[in-house]
Amino acid sequence: QVQLVESGGGLVRAGGSLKLSCAASGRTFSDYAMGWFRQAPGKEREFVAAINRSGITTYYADSVKGRFTCSRDNAKNTVYLQMNSLKPEDTAVYYCAARTARLPTMRGLDYEYWGQGTQVTVSS
Repeated sequence: QVQLVESGGGLVRAGGSLKLSCAASGRTFSDYAMGWFRQAPGKEREFVAAINRSGITTYYADSVKGRFTCSRDNAKNTVYLQMNSLKPEDTAVYYCAARTARLPTMRGLDYEYWGQGTQVTVSS
């Protein structure tokens, strides 16, 4: 079992940047593929980005490709989401999730563990 805690959210103007962190504790962090999801008010949760266990391979939603970068530091048990060129439509609660598998997926149902979320608000 792994516990996940996100941090780094906040209020930023459009065009600005934020870096989210997700710290893991419990089982060996490198056992998990990791994903980032978000949920805006009144909308369904959606996939944002993911990274495999080694950190070599990343995946992105089309809406964030070229603006967001997912990375991980297995020595620090942490996964990151660097968000640049933020837009008002990026406003949401952002969640990290862990999956006991080598590769991540874009489906939230495939992830076994979730953090509590961190709010990101982008003003226009």
